[in-house]
Amino acid sequence: MDSIDKELLKEISDLEGTPKGAYNIRKNGKGIERQITENINIVTKTDKQGIDIFVKENTKFEFVHIPVIITESGLNDVVYNDFYIGKNANVVIIAGCGIHNDHHEDSRHDGIHRFFLEEGAKVKYIEKHYGEGEGTGKRVLNPVTEVHLKSGSSLEMESTQIKGVDSTIRVTKGVLEDNTNFVVSEKIMTHGKQIAKTEFEVELNGENASTHVTSRSVAVDNSVQEFKSNVIGNSKCFGHVECDAIIKDNAKVIAIPEIIANSVEANLIHEAAIGKIAGEQLTKLMTLGLSEKEAEEQIIKGFLK
Repeated sequence: MDSIDKELLKEISDLEGTPKGAYNIRKNGKGIERQITENINIVTKTDKQGIDIFVKENTKFEFVHIPVIITESGLNDVVYNDFYIGKNANVVIIAGCGIHNDHHEDSRHDGIHRFFLEEGAKVKYIEKHYGEGEGTGKRVLNPVTEVHLKSGSSLEMESTQIKGVDSTIRVTKGVLEDNTNFVVSEKIMTHGKQIAKTEFEVELNGENASTHVTSRSVAVDNSVQEFKSNVIGNSKCFGHVECDAIIKDNAKVIAIPEIIANSVEANLIHEAAIGKIAGEQLTKLMTLGLSEKEAEEQIIKGFLK
C-alpha cells in the first residue's frame, strides 16, 4: 500500500499499522490483505463479490476490520458482506470506505452488509465514510445495512460521514425479535452541492424489542440532506427516533418521520429539530476571543461529536 492508501485507512478505520484480530482490506474492487483468528473466519463468496464473516459462539471482545479504499477513478464497486454472529458472542466490527479521486470520472462504492445475530449475541458496528481528491469526478458512497436480531441479542451502530462525499444514499433496516435492542447513531456533514439521503426502517416484531435512532447532521453551502425514518411496532415494544440538524447558507434539510403502531402496547416516539446556529452560542464564544468563523466551527464540531 502507498501513502494515499494508508491515509485513507487512517481516516476511516484509525489504522496506522496491521490491525489486531481478524481483518479483510479491499482496494479498488479486490481483496488485498486478510487475516483470520481461531474464533473468526472470513470466506470469499463464490456467487458474487464479497465475503462471509463467521464469529463462533461465546467469542468475547475480538475485533473485525473490513475497510474498503478506492483510488481508481471511474470504478463502480459493489460488495456484499454477510456477518454470522454466534450465540453469546460479543465483538466489535469496524468497516467504512474512503475514496480518493483525482480525475474526471465518478468513483462509487456500494457496500451491502447483512448481520445475523444468534441468541444473546452483541455487536458494536462502526462505519466511517470519507472522500478526497482534486478531480472533478464525484465520490459516491451508498451503504446498505440489514440487521436481523434473534432473542436477547443487540447491535449498536455508529455511522459517520466525515466529509468529501458528493452523493450518498444510506439505507438501514432492522428486524427485531424478543428482548432485542438496536441502537443507531448517525452523523453527517455536507457542503458544496453534496446530496445525502438517509432511510431507516425498523420492524419491532418481538416482545420487549427496542430501538433508539439518533441522527445529527450539518448542511452548509448549497448541500441537501433528506432523512426518512419508519419504525413499525408489532408488539409490546419501544422505539425512539431523534433527528437534529444545523443548516447554514443555502442548505436544505428534509425530515420525514413515520411511526406505525400495530399493537396497543407499542410505545413509539419521534423528535425532529432543524435550525441555524443559535446567536447566543456564537456571541458567548466570540466574547472569549474567537472569530465568528472559529466559533461556528467549534459549535459544529461539538454538535457532531
